[in-house]
Amino acid sequence: MTVWKTSLRNFFAHKGRMVLSAVAVLLSVGFVCGTLVFTDTMNTTFDKLFATTSADVTVTPKKEKDDQAARNSGRPLTLPAAAVSTLKSTEGVKAAEGTVSSESVTVVNGDNTNMGSENGAPTFAGNWSSSDARSLDITSGHAPRGPTEVMVDADTADKHGLKLGDELRTIAVTGDHTARISGIATFRTTNPGATLVFLDTATAQRQLLGGAGLFTGINVTAGDGLSETQLKAAVSGALGAGSYTYQTKTEEAAANKSDLASFLDVMKYAMLGFAGIALLVGIFLIINTFSMLVAQRTREIGLMRALGSSRRQVNRSVLLEALLLGVVGSLLGVAAGVGLALGLMKFMSAIGMNLATADLTFRWPTPVIGVVLGVVVTVVAAYLPARRAGKVSPMAALRDVGVPADGRSGRVRAVLGAVLVLAGGAALYAAARATTSGQGALLLGVGVVSSLVGFVVVGPLLVGLVVKGLSAVVLRVFGPVGRMAERNALRNPRRTGATGSALMIGLALVACLSVGASSMVASATDELDRSVGADFTVRSSNGQPVLPQARAAVEGVAGLAHVTHYKGVDAKVTAPDGTTGRRMLSATDPSYMQDLKRETVSGTLADAYEPGAMSVGEEYAKQHRVKVGDELGVVFPGGKSVQLRVAAVTTDDVNVDKGAMYLSVATAAQHIPARAMPQDVMLFAKAADGQADAAYAAMKKAVAAYPQYKVLNSTDYKKDLKAQIDQLLNIVYGLLGLAIVVAVLGVVNTLALSVVERTREIGLLRAIGLSRRQMRRMIRLESVVIALFGAVLGLGLGLAWGTAAQKLLALEGITILEIPWSTLVVVFVASAVVGLLAALVPAFRAGRLNILNAIATD
Repeated sequence: MTVWKTSLRNFFAHKGRMVLSAVAVLLSVGFVCGTLVFTDTMNTTFDKLFATTSADVTVTPKKEKDDQAARNSGRPLTLPAAAVSTLKSTEGVKAAEGTVSSESVTVVNGDNTNMGSENGAPTFAGNWSSSDARSLDITSGHAPRGPTEVMVDADTADKHGLKLGDELRTIAVTGDHTARISGIATFRTTNPGATLVFLDTATAQRQLLGGAGLFTGINVTAGDGLSETQLKAAVSGALGAGSYTYQTKTEEAAANKSDLASFLDVMKYAMLGFAGIALLVGIFLIINTFSMLVAQRTREIGLMRALGSSRRQVNRSVLLEALLLGVVGSLLGVAAGVGLALGLMKFMSAIGMNLATADLTFRWPTPVIGVVLGVVVTVVAAYLPARRAGKVSPMAALRDVGVPADGRSGRVRAVLGAVLVLAGGAALYAAARATTSGQGALLLGVGVVSSLVGFVVVGPLLVGLVVKGLSAVVLRVFGPVGRMAERNALRNPRRTGATGSALMIGLALVACLSVGASSMVASATDELDRSVGADFTVRSSNGQPVLPQARAAVEGVAGLAHVTHYKGVDAKVTAPDGTTGRRMLSATDPSYMQDLKRETVSGTLADAYEPGAMSVGEEYAKQHRVKVGDELGVVFPGGKSVQLRVAAVTTDDVNVDKGAMYLSVATAAQHIPARAMPQDVMLFAKAADGQADAAYAAMKKAVAAYPQYKVLNSTDYKKDLKAQIDQLLNIVYGLLGLAIVVAVLGVVNTLALSVVERTREIGLLRAIGLSRRQMRRMIRLESVVIALFGAVLGLGLGLAWGTAAQKLLALEGITILEIPWSTLVVVFVASAVVGLLAALVPAFRAGRLNILNAIATD
């Protein structure tokens, strides 16, 4: 009981010093809880949506898993209207309704603006059915009644300012269809961001499927007393068990949820990973806080020992303080997590994925995980300071001493740190020299972890060398004040090392990712310059194929030497060794050999464009022992099986089209039915001599009516590539910012506690003539040099990681090491600024100390 009372007294006596440590716990736990609440909320939103949109039994065309034929052709798979009639007369079926739905559409308004979502959510066009009426209410106007009318969802209408009577154009593989808005439908649940456009059934069949008498699915409703399982059996019996795909309401919801789970898991574990990094950084802050509190209370702890407190009781007292800190920080973190989840929902709504706050899901495991995680981490981090507190002798009460040093632990630290750093360096070197990606990735992971832990362990031993070097450049110009700041940073290497290491972790990851991204851009740019001969590329921004009307517009541009079609053909390929697998074949025009220069290891690529011929990639040829002259069995979309002769084996030492299997568009068209023939994935074009600028302008004008497509010249292509990588990096940097914020809190906390620890010293310095301004400058310079110490270690470590990663990625075509020196310099300077800002409050407090009171401080 006495230990508990002592812990409570000390905790509340030093509550101001605990605040920043509590904030570190709060941020880390908040990020974990916020991630869990956000993903649970998304699951709830989609569960409600799937529950309201699924029929008792759904019938769809039979397709194989991963079948891309329908998407590539721009036409959904269909079933005949006769199947609907059959089901209507089937016993136990209350109702059967044919549905039309296509995702291969683009919808634009009268200003030619794409109505689709910008966050990757799909655009659906189809007929208005009773299934839709279960999940949406027509809140304005009426459902479409003919070919001149169309209805949209309310979220799309609100986002783009659409109203009744406005004109919309639906662009599909069968052509463009223009109609005016007759109605607006509002979701009863939350629309997660999709754009919905409804036509009447006859128009939907004609404009989306290319003819009457076809549907993409059938929604079947059970009669009274019939379960969904019994209904499924009746429906499959009526149409034939193997003819179509049959799913009950439960099965369809589970399948949809499974597809969603893969996306959510990637996002959840990525965010939890960054939360883990922030938690790791927070450990340094907690260790420093308790180490300094123990050092400041040496005499107090000595008195406790003199009055009879055992080492175990002193140890327990410090751990109980950590427990209180962990509980308070974790509980606040749970609350902050809910706020973060709400913020993420607002952000997702702003970019088009609507998540209603009414669906906010707070499951009981979330606070349990958050509190347990925060408490355990805090108590574990405080263990070493608590152990040191237990070593304080009763005699410490009689003299002004700090926590006893342990020379043996310093030697052990030096040896252990050196071993880990050397082991990490050896693993990184081995990863850079690896000949296989799998082996290299494992070595890289070992090298990153080992070198990181090694630098954390050996950090205090590097303080003297690095800080003195930095001080010679940064601090000495400030005269005596700079030298005092240097000595303050060197006074306690363990504290400076731990504070700098917290910043080191975040900056090491930033440097590593920057090197990797720059190397990717440089390698891709170099290959584009060397191998791409096309002047222009036409492709969509959302992965949709190039539709015939857009293709015709490009082909009609004057000043082009040629236009190359590039189609992706999803086929089953059987190698001579009997291995069968699905492969995406690249069906192109022979002019593609001018657009992309591909080297062969055997055979001639031109021969692969002959009738009945194709090429394979080098890796595929090695795996299946394929050589020029062998024949591959190919089953094309539509079911036709043929034997194609291998006329060339292309090198895989490339980034563009690595592993591609080429054949001519003519060969593909010979074996694929016209309806199943894929549309172009993209188009390539080459300008006639001297016509590049004019052709570029003309192509942009030609596809202006189709805003889903972009015309890119070589400069545009490189900018687009860099923009995509930069966008991903900015997200990662933003998440890493959490760890850096926690590290900055560590710097603030270290300086604040250091000011308290040196109160008498500060008073004496002021008494002998140091001005307030000089005092504040000294504290700020100390902070700057600590931050730069962390930056030097972090950027150096990140460079090593990034270089090893690039050498490993050279196996995948990232052959150029590009170090972004400008970015690293900016990060280094920013670290100094961060250190300066972190010291503002502690420096202000130090400058305001009363001289006499400071000198009299015990």
